[in-house]
Amino acid sequence: MNQLTPLQLFISFSKIGMSGFGGVLPWARRTLVERDKILTSEEFSAILGICQIVPGPNIVNVAVCVGSRFAGAKGAFASVLGLTLGPISLVMLLAVLYDHYSYLDSVKGVLRGISAVGVGLIASTGFKMLRDEFRYPAMLLVVIVTILCASYFHLGLGWVVLIASPLAIVLAWKKAYKG
Repeated sequence: MNQLTPLQLFISFSKIGMSGFGGVLPWARRTLVERDKILTSEEFSAILGICQIVPGPNIVNVAVCVGSRFAGAKGAFASVLGLTLGPISLVMLLAVLYDHYSYLDSVKGVLRGISAVGVGLIASTGFKMLRDEFRYPAMLLVVIVTILCASYFHLGLGWVVLIASPLAIVLAWKKAYKG
């Protein structure tokens, strides 16, 4: 798909925004890569990687990058508006309902169940993205270093990026000029 209109971007990101609750990254990948084929899996991983190290919510950064890539500033605006308009409206409605019914045990149980689903969706997306890295096994070293820095050593994002980025850049450069 060469060009997308701002309206097409608004519709795609509206679907993404309304598909997830508490995190739409799994739905973004599914929509942009698997269903609409707007990006390849590698393009999505590259864009997400960049968007994770710049300030702001990752998914909003992805919307800006994808929107601007296909339709400039209007596309970026349309993508972010599509991503956020429906969920903001829904959250406002849910906030009013929660204010009135939060004391009910059934409401508390539903919220626990929703959080478990969110963890599963994020893990699923991570495994799909990890599968792409098996095409260049040396890059798994970056994944391992990142996991160790963040999980075992409990380093903050800035330190993880400073430690893992040089290795990632060298390996990506070797991959790009390998053949």
